Amino acid sequence: METGKQKFDTLSEDYERYRPRYPAELVREIARRTPQRAERHVIDAGAGTGIVLEGLIPVLGPACRYEAVDLSTDMVAMGKEKFPQVRWAVGEAEPFLEQATDIDLIVAAQSFQWMDRPRFLRAAQRCLRPGGAVAIIQNNRNFAVSAFLDAYESLLEELSPGYSRHYRSFDFACELREVFSPSDGEVEVTTADWAMSMAAKDFIGFAKSSTQVQRGLATHGEVLLDRLAALVAAHEKDGELAIPYHSELFTAQTPAVGAPDHE
Repeated sequence: METGKQKFDTLSEDYERYRPRYPAELVREIARRTPQRAERHVIDAGAGTGIVLEGLIPVLGPACRYEAVDLSTDMVAMGKEKFPQVRWAVGEAEPFLEQATDIDLIVAAQSFQWMDRPRFLRAAQRCLRPGGAVAIIQNNRNFAVSAFLDAYESLLEELSPGYSRHYRSFDFACELREVFSPSDGEVEVTTADWAMSMAAKDFIGFAKSSTQVQRGLATHGEVLLDRLAALVAAHEKDGELAIPYHSELFTAQTPAVGAPDHE
C-alpha cells in the first residue's frame, strides 16, 4: 500500500523545480489574517520543500519563529537547504500540531486533502493563540478554460489508476466552519485566477512531479509519456504552454482576546 511518505519521496527535485508558486495576493491575505504581534509562531504543515514559505517569510518577516513538518525525508532535506532558519521535522502534521502550543499561523499548502482533516482542524484550533489563523491554500489547474488541460486531465483519468480531476472537490470552507464557527471563529474564502507560462519541454518534468502521473507511469510506463509528449506537441505555441490556475485560500481565525460575545 502506498503511504503518504512514499507519495513524495524521490520527487523532491522535480517538485521544487516545476511546481507553481502561490499568487502574491493570496499570500498577502494570509499575512493580513496573521496576528500582529512582536513575536509570531508559524507552522507550515505538509510543507514539501517550503514553496509557500518562499512567499510568506518575506511578508511576515524574519522575526517570526518558523517551523515546518512534512512526511518526506527528501522534501525536508531540500527545505532545510532553502530555509536553514526554519525548524524542520519529518512526520505527520496531525500529531505535530497536537503537541504544539501558542501558534499564530498554521498554513497547509497543497497538502490538506491528504490529511486526516477533522483531526488536523481540531488540533489547529486547540493550539492557536487568540486571533490566530489556519490557512489552507491550493493551486488548481483550471481545465474548464483550457483545451490542453482538459485533454491532460482526460489522459490522467484514463491512465492513472483511480484518478479523477475532481479529486480535490471538498467543501473545505464547510469543514472549517464546523470546527471554528461554534467558538465564534471567522471563516473566509478568497480566490485568484492567473496563468503560468511554461516551456513545452518542461511540462513533462512538471507532470512527473505529480503523484497521479507517477501512479500512471508505474502502470503504463512509456505509453503515458508518449501520449503526454504528443499532447504537449499538439497544444504548444512557439515552444510555450499557458497553464491557467484557479487558486483558493480558505482561512479560519479564532476570536481575539476581548472580542465581544455573540448573543
